[in-house]
Amino acid sequence: MLESTLIILALIATSAFFALSEIALAAARRLKLEQLAAEGDARAAAVLALQRQPGHFFTTIQIGLNAVAILAGILGEGAYAPWFAAALAPWLAADTAATLASLLSFLIVTSTFILFADLLPKRIAIVAPEAIALRIAAPMALCIRLLAPLIWAFNGIANRVMARCGLPERRPEDVTPEDIVALAQAGAEAGVVAEQEQQMIENVFELEARTAPSTMTVRDGIVWLDRHAGDADLRARLAAHPHAKFPVCAGSIDEVIGYVDSKDILSRVLTGQPLALAGDDLVRPVLILPETLTLAEILAQFKAAREDFAMIINEYALIVGLITLNDLTSTLVGETLGPSEDAQIIRRDADSWLVDGLTAIGDLESQLAVPPFPDDDQYETVAGFMMYMLRKLPRPTDSVIHGGFKFEVIDVDHHRIDQLLVTRLAPPER
Repeated sequence: MLESTLIILALIATSAFFALSEIALAAARRLKLEQLAAEGDARAAAVLALQRQPGHFFTTIQIGLNAVAILAGILGEGAYAPWFAAALAPWLAADTAATLASLLSFLIVTSTFILFADLLPKRIAIVAPEAIALRIAAPMALCIRLLAPLIWAFNGIANRVMARCGLPERRPEDVTPEDIVALAQAGAEAGVVAEQEQQMIENVFELEARTAPSTMTVRDGIVWLDRHAGDADLRARLAAHPHAKFPVCAGSIDEVIGYVDSKDILSRVLTGQPLALAGDDLVRPVLILPETLTLAEILAQFKAAREDFAMIINEYALIVGLITLNDLTSTLVGETLGPSEDAQIIRRDADSWLVDGLTAIGDLESQLAVPPFPDDDQYETVAGFMMYMLRKLPRPTDSVIHGGFKFEVIDVDHHRIDQLLVTRLAPPER
């Protein structure tokens, strides 16, 4: 009985090793292992090699676990059943004592294996998978070499079955934006990542999803200078609209010829020179971009052209908006960098907000916790959402209910929704 117990303990240790290895190798994060391997850790390279051949180490683990379980069952029955039968013989009939002894032996061996050979090792491995994977990589590689013929046979059969079922042999290793956002959210919940950092990470991917119309200044809001305007008209317009840069047009906003920088105008004013845009010394070439570009592509264009200002045109070559680097930065940090009165979302009370019609639907989803909008590939702003849902030009008091929120048109300016009232509806009483 002592010899059998020692053998069973050895089998428990072997089974624990395989269970530990299974979870550690499967849960070890590839990015962290690649970082360790780049720093010169040979064990990390060995773990990566095992992960590249998951069929090999999984087959090895299953062979080991099943072989150990069968041996333990055989030994446990032979080691403990006679002892229990002898202990129960004075009180029970021989057949009943033998049956109960076999059952007790089975329960003891099985319970011991579940606790010490399976449950505890796996819980330990899931807590620190990389650290454990580094330690078991070499022994696991040795087991794979020793069991190579059996692995070749079983793995080959498994690969054929998976191929017939149309299943991939390896898991995809691509890291998607959704994975990164999920990790950032998990880090924020754990307190490892600050809430502002998590929001910024999500906003970075918003740059890839949103196009220029979601954040640009629309055509009606563009302040532009006429190239042929006189000194007095230019000074009056500049005084009324203090901006850093102004588009310069030839009689119409669609005839853009460039832009002028306020610093150059200030220099002329300080030196007492008259303001005139007819010459070429003040007007600079302007960057013109199509409205179909994403915000990330616009940022790349700004970097390549060394500009922070662009005019946006549609497919008919008509000016539809103006976008600046500050607009992109505001999208990235999740809040406007301008004065507070220019904010697109203004809270009225605990359950209502005044919202600019040009507010991106992504901002409403993130700031007000509005559920995803239906068919959101058809529009980018809340004004577009209203027109899509109403199927007409909205009028004041027109409303749409979505996701527990009521969107009501408050003001319409030249057929454009200028402002809405967004109200969170009370949940229905049960």
